[in-house]
Amino acid sequence: MTVMPCTPQVAAVLDVRRLLCPIPVIRTQDQVARLAVGALLDVLCTDPGALQDIPAWCRIHGHEYLGAERDGFEIRIRLRDGGRTSPDEGSIRRAQP
Repeated sequence: MTVMPCTPQVAAVLDVRRLLCPIPVIRTQDQVARLAVGALLDVLCTDPGALQDIPAWCRIHGHEYLGAERDGFEIRIRLRDGGRTSPDEGSIRRAQP
Protein backbone atom coordinates (compact mmCIF):
# COMPACT_ATOMS: atom_id res chain seq x y z
CA MET A 1 0.00 0.00 0.00
CA THR A 2 1.27 3.47 -0.89
CA VAL A 3 1.19 6.35 1.57
CA MET A 4 -0.54 9.35 0.03
CA PRO A 5 1.52 12.52 -0.17
CA CYS A 6 0.14 15.73 1.27
CA THR A 7 -1.74 17.58 -1.44
CA PRO A 8 -3.34 21.00 -1.48
CA GLN A 9 -7.01 20.24 -2.14
CA VAL A 10 -9.24 17.34 -2.89
CA ALA A 11 -12.06 18.34 -5.26
CA ALA A 12 -14.44 15.59 -4.11
CA VAL A 13 -14.77 12.74 -1.64
CA LEU A 14 -16.74 9.71 -2.82
CA ASP A 15 -18.19 7.54 -0.05
CA VAL A 16 -18.69 3.96 -1.24
CA ARG A 17 -18.20 2.30 2.13
CA ARG A 18 -20.13 -0.94 2.64
CA LEU A 19 -20.54 -1.40 -1.12
CA LEU A 20 -18.95 -4.36 -2.91
CA CYS A 21 -17.39 -4.90 -6.31
CA PRO A 22 -18.11 -3.63 -8.90
CA ILE A 23 -19.99 -0.68 -7.35
CA PRO A 24 -16.92 1.24 -5.98
CA VAL A 25 -15.33 1.31 -9.45
CA ILE A 26 -18.59 2.22 -11.20
CA ARG A 27 -19.28 5.09 -8.81
CA THR A 28 -15.64 6.23 -9.09
CA GLN A 29 -16.01 6.35 -12.86
CA ASP A 30 -19.25 8.35 -12.56
CA GLN A 31 -17.65 10.84 -10.13
CA VAL A 32 -14.50 11.31 -12.24
CA ALA A 33 -16.69 12.16 -15.25
CA ARG A 34 -17.97 15.18 -13.29
CA LEU A 35 -14.50 16.44 -12.26
CA ALA A 36 -12.23 18.92 -13.96
CA VAL A 37 -9.10 17.50 -15.58
CA GLY A 38 -6.37 17.37 -12.93
CA ALA A 39 -8.79 17.39 -9.98
CA LEU A 40 -8.15 15.12 -7.01
CA LEU A 41 -10.70 12.56 -5.82
CA ASP A 42 -10.65 10.62 -2.56
CA VAL A 43 -12.62 7.38 -2.57
CA LEU A 44 -13.67 6.03 0.84
CA CYS A 45 -14.40 2.33 0.74
CA THR A 46 -14.42 -0.86 2.78
CA ASP A 47 -14.13 -3.39 -0.07
CA PRO A 48 -10.49 -4.59 -0.06
CA GLY A 49 -10.83 -5.51 -3.74
CA ALA A 50 -10.92 -1.78 -4.52
CA LEU A 51 -7.18 -1.68 -3.70
CA GLN A 52 -6.58 -3.57 -6.95
CA ASP A 53 -9.65 -2.57 -8.96
CA ILE A 54 -9.38 1.22 -8.76
CA PRO A 55 -5.64 1.43 -9.62
CA ALA A 56 -6.27 -0.91 -12.59
CA TRP A 57 -9.20 1.23 -13.70
CA CYS A 58 -6.97 4.33 -13.45
CA ARG A 59 -4.30 2.74 -15.67
CA ILE A 60 -6.84 1.67 -18.29
CA HIS A 61 -8.64 5.02 -18.37
CA GLY A 62 -5.66 7.37 -18.15
CA HIS A 63 -6.05 8.63 -14.59
CA GLU A 64 -3.31 8.84 -11.97
CA TYR A 65 -3.51 6.57 -8.93
CA LEU A 66 -1.83 8.50 -6.10
CA GLY A 67 -2.03 5.94 -3.31
CA ALA A 68 -4.13 4.49 -0.53
CA GLU A 69 -4.33 4.56 3.24
CA ARG A 70 -6.00 1.97 5.40
CA ASP A 71 -7.45 2.57 8.87
CA GLY A 72 -8.97 -0.63 10.19
CA PHE A 73 -11.63 -1.65 7.70
CA GLU A 74 -11.76 1.75 6.00
CA ILE A 75 -9.69 2.51 2.92
CA ARG A 76 -9.03 5.94 1.38
CA ILE A 77 -7.85 5.88 -2.23
CA ARG A 78 -6.67 9.07 -3.92
CA LEU A 79 -6.54 9.63 -7.67
CA ARG A 80 -6.08 12.50 -10.10
CA ASP A 81 -8.40 12.91 -13.08
CA GLY A 82 -6.31 12.42 -16.21
CA GLY A 83 -8.97 13.69 -18.58
CA ARG A 84 -9.67 10.57 -20.63
CA THR A 85 -13.20 9.23 -20.57
CA SER A 86 -12.57 5.85 -22.19
CA PRO A 87 -9.58 3.65 -23.07
CA ASP A 88 -10.38 4.09 -26.78
CA GLU A 89 -9.67 7.83 -26.66
CA GLY A 90 -5.91 7.49 -26.43
CA SER A 91 -4.60 10.97 -25.80
CA ILE A 92 -7.93 12.76 -26.38
CA ARG A 93 -8.84 14.72 -23.26
CA ARG A 94 -12.12 16.05 -21.94
CA ALA A 95 -12.56 19.80 -22.05
CA GLN A 96 -11.98 21.64 -18.80
CA PRO A 97 -15.31 22.76 -17.26
